[in-house]
Amino acid sequence: MTANGQEAIARARALGVLRDAAIGDRLVVRAHRGEGAADALGTLVARTADAVTIDTRRGPVEVALAAVVAAKHVPPPPAPRTRRP
Repeated sequence: MTANGQEAIARARALGVLRDAAIGDRLVVRAHRGEGAADALGTLVARTADAVTIDTRRGPVEVALAAVVAAKHVPPPPAPRTRRP
């Protein structure tokens, strides 16, 4: 299988994850941005026909579905560590 074929399969799987994810699910989405790619890690808060919005630690990030390279569910963040006196 060619690299383009593998990329197409990965993209189709990613779009399937985004289509099937429920609002409130925690996801990581990788999308093309300029010359490279960027990840958005957080909670899915909105979905339209053209984009998803992920609420990250830095605020909401809208990701165009046309730019998506990969996406998957991720577990909740670890509980905060307690500080020692």
